[in-house]
Amino acid sequence: MFSRVRASTKSGAIHKRWITNSPVAHYMFVLCKLDRSMTMLLVDMKADGVSVGKPDKKMGNHSQLTADVYFENVFIPSEQLVGDEGKGLKAALTSLTLGRVGIGACGVGMAQAAFDFAVDYMQNRSVFGKPLSNYQYWQFRFADYATQLENARNLYVKAAITQDKKRPSVANQCAMAKLIGSALAGDVARDAIQVCGGYGFVKELAATGQQFPLEAIYRDSKIGEIYEGANEIQRLLIARSIFGKDAVG
Repeated sequence: MFSRVRASTKSGAIHKRWITNSPVAHYMFVLCKLDRSMTMLLVDMKADGVSVGKPDKKMGNHSQLTADVYFENVFIPSEQLVGDEGKGLKAALTSLTLGRVGIGACGVGMAQAAFDFAVDYMQNRSVFGKPLSNYQYWQFRFADYATQLENARNLYVKAAITQDKKRPSVANQCAMAKLIGSALAGDVARDAIQVCGGYGFVKELAATGQQFPLEAIYRDSKIGEIYEGANEIQRLLIARSIFGKDAVG
């Protein structure tokens, strides 16, 4: 049996922040320090001593709830050990690595949605006597985005296939997929809003009740560059694969 969690804050509880879906979850994985190693536990959210704070109010990504989770003298039985004792960090890092494929895919999905909306708008909106889509600046801009979308989509699919085949290069490909897909979403959404003008910036027209998607895509896209390891960390991981761990801090 595992010992109780030791209180370490003024309130008598320890807590973890930014816990995804904690307000509605029944169980959560907790990586904790046991002696000198990290161990993964499965915690029942209804267990004595476990409590969840109010959902955070975030810039975007509103459908994914996050909140603080508090532990005060929580007892975890040995049957809720996940994997081997002392091997929790490896399990957590593996999960984090594979999660980056999903973030890359989400970024491509948001970028494609913004791209499609903007293209349709440009083909139907006339400025100075001709459709916006006839202006070379936007033609070239979106030709570049179409190419980047194809590359980003191929990259996360390749990373997923690499994982399915258990090849050793998966961590590097996951980092690349996350880096490119998440950044592309923000870039495309920003230019889509620019070319659509007010119809990109508005959430809902008061006169008609019509809703528009770009402002939400723009807000939601930013978190992709932050969670599952910030994009700066992805560049560090990729650089290490090129130059070696000793050369890259």
